[in-house]
Amino acid sequence: MENLVLEGSAKTPTVNFDSDNGVLELKGRSIPENSIEFYKPLNDWIDAYAANPKPNTIVDVKLEYFNTSSSKCILDLFKQLEKLNAGNTEVSVNWYFEEDDEDMEEAGEDYQAIIDLPFKMIEVEEI
Repeated sequence: MENLVLEGSAKTPTVNFDSDNGVLELKGRSIPENSIEFYKPLNDWIDAYAANPKPNTIVDVKLEYFNTSSSKCILDLFKQLEKLNAGNTEVSVNWYFEEDDEDMEEAGEDYQAIIDLPFKMIEVEEI
């Protein structure tokens, strides 16, 4: 299976979904013009990955900012991973946030409260 690698921009996050190692990374800012259009290939990739996932799948979310429409798309991504977690892989989420960024910390906690996946909150100096 092909890895999904998208170069980030001022409005879109860097995406590095590595099927060989079972590591899915989102990093940067997520304020695309059309969030649904941007996140569709990510969801499609997870659908394909679900056919033959690694025993452990790690999701690294290192976003410094995302807008409201992105938050819904990220939730959909987590819901897809939740289904995957019920199958033949163990999915865990590492939610990175900068030490003074209470909004991103709270966003991670909100996802943690509504998604049935193990979350690890990781405070870092800079994303």
